[in-house]
Amino acid sequence: MKRREILAYLCKNRCEFLREGSSHSWWWNPMLNKRSSVPRHTEIKDDLVRKICKDLGIPSLK
Repeated sequence: MKRREILAYLCKNRCEFLREGSSHSWWWNPMLNKRSSVPRHTEIKDDLVRKICKDLGIPSLK
């Protein structure tokens, strides 16, 4: 899955960009106070997308 699709989905689910790390972007869900990192690869595997959604407490994209 494309990284930009994941970021758009996170924004749609009210997650906010927190900060840039060395090789990841950190996102958080302010409603649940949960955080997750999103790698800066152009393609992200579906298993990792599910983990990011689970970490943030939002419905899974795939």
